[in-house]
Amino acid sequence: MKKYLDIDSWNRKDLYHHFRTLADPTFALVVNVEVNKAYDHAKKQGRSFFVTYLHACLKALNSIENFKYRIEEDKIAIYDTIHASATILRSDKTFGFSFFHFSEDFEVFNQNFLKEKERVLTTTDLFPPEYSLGCIHCSAIPWAHFTSHKEPVSGDKNASVPQLAFGKVKEEQGKKLMPVAININHALVDGYHVGQFFEKFQNELNKFN
Repeated sequence: MKKYLDIDSWNRKDLYHHFRTLADPTFALVVNVEVNKAYDHAKKQGRSFFVTYLHACLKALNSIENFKYRIEEDKIAIYDTIHASATILRSDKTFGFSFFHFSEDFEVFNQNFLKEKERVLTTTDLFPPEYSLGCIHCSAIPWAHFTSHKEPVSGDKNASVPQLAFGKVKEEQGKKLMPVAININHALVDGYHVGQFFEKFQNELNKFN
C-alpha cells in the first residue's frame, strides 16, 4: 500500500527540486556498526547472521519516513512498509535477485527469506516474480571489510530505492565491526536522515541478548 506526498506543502520542496536537476543526485557513505550482540545471538540460536542483521536494518529503515519515499514520474509515493530485495549466492557463484516481505516478527521474516532463498537456489532466474519499489536493494560482501563502496547505477535520475551493502566483520579491541554502505537519492533523503538510520540500526543491533 502507498499514498502520495503533497510536494507543494513539503518543507523540503526546494531541496527536492534542486537535486532533481543534477545528473547524479545520489550520495553514499560507509559506516561501521558494532555487531557483537547480533552476531553472538545468531550463532547461539543457529540463525543466519545475515537475516538477523537485515531484520534489524529494516526495522530501523521502516521507522524513518523519508526512507519510504520513492520517485514515481512526477510524484513521490510513500510506501507503508519497506521490504527487501537481496542478492542470493548460488553454488556456481552466480547470484539471483530476491524479493521478500518485511515483518516485525522475526520468525515470519525469516520464513519469508528462506522461501525466497529456496526459489533462487532452485532456479536460474535472475529476477524475482514479485517486485515493488517499496523495498531496499541490498547485498552481503562477507569476503571484504571495505571502507568505501560504489553501486552500479542505471543513469535514471528517478532511481530512489536505497542501496545497501554489508561487509566482512572485523574484530578490533573486542568489538565486532561490520561496514555498511548506503547509497540514496538526495532529492528524498538528507544526511540527517542517514544519521537517524545508523543510530536506530545500532540500537536495534544492541537489543540482542
